[in-house]
Amino acid sequence: MYATSRLARWFFAAAFVALGITGIVNGDFALVWQHVPAHVPGRTTLAYVCAAIEIALGLGLLFERTRRPASRILLAYLMLWLVLLQVPHPVRAPADASSWGSIGEIAIMTAGAWCLAATGADGVRGARWLLVVALPMIGVEVIVDAHKFGAHVMQPWLQWLPWPAAWAAAAGIASIAACLALLFGVWPRLAAAMEAAMLGLITVAYWGPDLSTGRTATTAFIISALIAIGAWLVAGTYRGLPWFATWRPVWKT
Repeated sequence: MYATSRLARWFFAAAFVALGITGIVNGDFALVWQHVPAHVPGRTTLAYVCAAIEIALGLGLLFERTRRPASRILLAYLMLWLVLLQVPHPVRAPADASSWGSIGEIAIMTAGAWCLAATGADGVRGARWLLVVALPMIGVEVIVDAHKFGAHVMQPWLQWLPWPAAWAAAAGIASIAACLALLFGVWPRLAAAMEAAMLGLITVAYWGPDLSTGRTATTAFIISALIAIGAWLVAGTYRGLPWFATWRPVWKT
């Protein structure tokens, strides 16, 4: 049941290589998703080092011989990214939904890496818990943004949709519903798979058409893809469980 999808691993690896390449090309970090203050000594050098690490780890995930050590190092790398670059923001501004949403996004990527590094039930439980904690964070951020920006919450090419803010809010509600389904073991395989599919659709529809505009859209697309694949990897830990089967709550898996 706990085997990860090889295809998901390959996509995860390719996305990390792409992220590293953008870092090398731009000589910088991944914008707001990897915010490192300008005053940090040797910031540009550090950006190149991080980009090289991302490329190396992505390539390491592609090959069976290096997959296990690469996944463990990647998990440690993402945990440092999460704790050092994301956690401080809501500490300074606890009422800022976007700060919590940023934690949720990187946490889902970390959960995916955790699945790749896991060697047993305890590791898988940790990855599932991290996804459960992260989903309400991104869900609430999307709902808040839908209320704040209204129809403008969608990209221009999606504003033909009727009630665009309602669609955005529905996506946030879906993430919270997926969290509850995983938490209590109600159709967890279906919930995780649908969450991953929704995040993948958002990646393609929301950021894909904007890729030609440059660095911001390219980085956003790659990060969004990593989030979707992270959820996909966690969903893969339920493989073998029937789609509409109930399962043990996440704290008992």
